[in-house]
Amino acid sequence: MKKNFRNTYNFNAGPSALPTAVLEKAQQELTNFQGTGMSVMELSHRSKTFEDVHNEAITRFKKLYAIPDDYEVVFLQGGASLQFSMIPMNFLTQDHKAGYIMTGSWSEKAFKETKFFGEAYHIASSKEDQYRSIPEISANDFDANDAYVHLTSNNTIYGTQWQAFPDTGQVPLIADMSSDIMSKAIDINNFDMIYAGAQKNLGPSGVTVAIIRKSLLKKANKNLPSMLSYQTYVDKNSLYNTPPTFAIYMLGEVLKWIELQGGLEAIASNNEEKAKYIYDAIDNSNGFYVGHAEKNSRSLMNITFRVQNEELEKKFLAEAAEEGFVGLNGHRSVGGCRASTYNAVPPEACLALSEFMKDFQQKNS
Repeated sequence: MKKNFRNTYNFNAGPSALPTAVLEKAQQELTNFQGTGMSVMELSHRSKTFEDVHNEAITRFKKLYAIPDDYEVVFLQGGASLQFSMIPMNFLTQDHKAGYIMTGSWSEKAFKETKFFGEAYHIASSKEDQYRSIPEISANDFDANDAYVHLTSNNTIYGTQWQAFPDTGQVPLIADMSSDIMSKAIDINNFDMIYAGAQKNLGPSGVTVAIIRKSLLKKANKNLPSMLSYQTYVDKNSLYNTPPTFAIYMLGEVLKWIELQGGLEAIASNNEEKAKYIYDAIDNSNGFYVGHAEKNSRSLMNITFRVQNEELEKKFLAEAAEEGFVGLNGHRSVGGCRASTYNAVPPEACLALSEFMKDFQQKNS
């Protein structure tokens, strides 16, 4: 089997694959960024050189997602996990509830944090079915007086993804898009807030992006510590304190790379092609491989499956590792296998995995 020059096929769930071209550019600029004689990691975050990097990343992000002027884009730290707390701190009040749609471990964690700050409830859940699907939601499932509705757009552990988002009317819709942000075009106007850790599709770990509607910001709690208030980041252009400068630089370079691929339309088409290689190997295996997610809820980012029996599964993972396939073990909480096919994972890696799967089945049937 032919491998790429980096000698691995990286299917890690996060931190995950980065575009080779971006890594090579970062390598070239690592010790002398734009003729400064310094690394971007050594620049003052108050310098014009870094501010240009910072502002360009925000501008590219807004352009790729066609973000209207009535939204703010901010860079935060603490990962999506800190947002689980910051969101109710800022937007949940005593006279309102927060509704959560439960589709996996990350929505469970978000819901758990919310209960420290106010009342929250489950709008719907697919837990009884081992999170194999995305629940169907109607306006009757939540209260029109809710502070917000929260969902997780893609579920890395169980391999499910929203195919169409619910209409919540006047109730603000907040989405954790950490694992499928920038994987396809979306209508930002359907959401009042989107947040995402960078380490899947946007760059290295260390920076979190939030897109927040200005009208939602006006409702935010004003009695919060500075670092836990979204308004602080808006007012200071995400430069209130020292930001993760290298992560922001890398995010900007990844966004440039997305543009060079043809934008989000081309990225989405590429992701569909990549996932099809692997799903076809599962669907055509006559039960040798068994996908976890129901077909109408399948993720294009995280493909989860089991091998026919536990002994063969261990053998599959061991032989795959020998062939250079990295990160195929399922999450420790559920086991099995998982191929994370984020934007930077090249089609040839997914094709190679599908060929390996077919070959392994043929030899072990």
